[in-house]
This record gives sequence, C-alpha cells and structure tokens, in this order.
Amino acid sequence: MLKVKINNAEIYYEEHGAGAETIVFAHGLLWSGEMFAALVQELKDRYRCVTFDFHGQGKSEVTQDGYDMDTLSVDAAELIEKLNCAPCHFVGLSMGGFVGMRLAIRRPELIKSLTLIETSADPEPKENVPKYKRMAFIARLFGLNIVANKVMPIMFGNSFMNDPLRANQRERWRQKLVSNNKVGIMRAVNGVITRQGVYEVPAATVRKFTIAYCTQYYPHS
Repeated sequence: MLKVKINNAEIYYEEHGAGAETIVFAHGLLWSGEMFAALVQELKDRYRCVTFDFHGQGKSEVTQDGYDMDTLSVDAAELIEKLNCAPCHFVGLSMGGFVGMRLAIRRPELIKSLTLIETSADPEPKENVPKYKRMAFIARLFGLNIVANKVMPIMFGNSFMNDPLRANQRERWRQKLVSNNKVGIMRAVNGVITRQGVYEVPAATVRKFTIAYCTQYYPHS
C-alpha cells in the first residue's frame, strides 16, 4: 500500500504505467481514486498514471480538518511535487475538478493541461446545501448504508441506474460508497458544500491550459 505524508495526513495513492508525461487523477466526493481504474487501464501504456484518495475518503487518513477545497488544492500541489509529477496532466471529476481549478490558478507551473469532468466554478447551489447537510448528519449518526439509496441516483445517471445488465456494477459501487468512513465523509461533504466560487482566473492562466469536458468511461455520465 503506497502512502505519502501530506499536511500531517497519510494520503493513499497508486501509480500505474510509464511514459514521458504523467496524468494525475482526482476523484469525486464519496469515492476514491479507484473510480478511474478503467481510464487508467486505457492510458497506462502511454502515460504514468497517478491516482490518490482525498482526506477521509477511500484509503486515506481521516483527519480532524483539512477538507476545504483550498486546503485540498494545497495538498494536491504537495503530492504532485513529492511524487515528481510536474508538470502533469490533471484530471478532476466533480470535487476533483473543484481542486483542479484552484490548483491551476495558484500553482500553474505544476499543470500542463487540466481536464474538468462534471464540475463547476460555482459555489454549491443554495437549494442543495440543507439536503446534503441533512444526509451527511444522518450518515454520521447511522452509517452510510441508510442514505445509500438516496445518494446513488445523485451520483449516477438514469441509464446506469435502470440498466438490468449493470446490476452487479451498481452493487459494487454501492458497496464502495457504504464502506467509507462516516466521519471522514461527513467532513468531506461539508468541505464541498461550503466552498466558494472560483472566478479569479488570470487571463494568462486561461491561455496556458487546455480545458476539456469529458464523460467517457464513467457510468454515471
């Protein structure tokens, strides 16, 4: 098991493949770097692929704090530096995209390209905040299993959720969801729903990056 110490937390990561360039993958809320497994399989013959788990999710340490998007972007920068990934292609899905945008704005020298998947520069819509706070509170008290049936349709699209041929895949991802640490998840959810918007991108930074919106390989797209 590969772990690196970042901001007083043990962060789990994996490396696959080899190449002259490195792709760093940042996962969405409630999941882990494992969500990129299919994409890594496609790319590892041409690129060095690095996945990692954010604080309190997957196999990374559950810490007292450090879950806000600004801190996570600092952590991502340190991971890129410690693993000698820079300048890397950074791929961020949802929460990973929130982090990727902040990373590109503040540490552009670490990024060669930025791929944003199902993410936004906006703060969390106000109408979502009470609902997500309530689900996080229930999960903290009773465990993630009790909210899994509510969360799955938020995370995955109708075609995936209703396809009888993908029942095994749905159950696999559901088990991944409920296996998360409930304290870590509550803190991670709070970090996402309290984030500020990101609109202070300098023009030079915009010119530097290729911003791509991609849905391939993801069952919830």
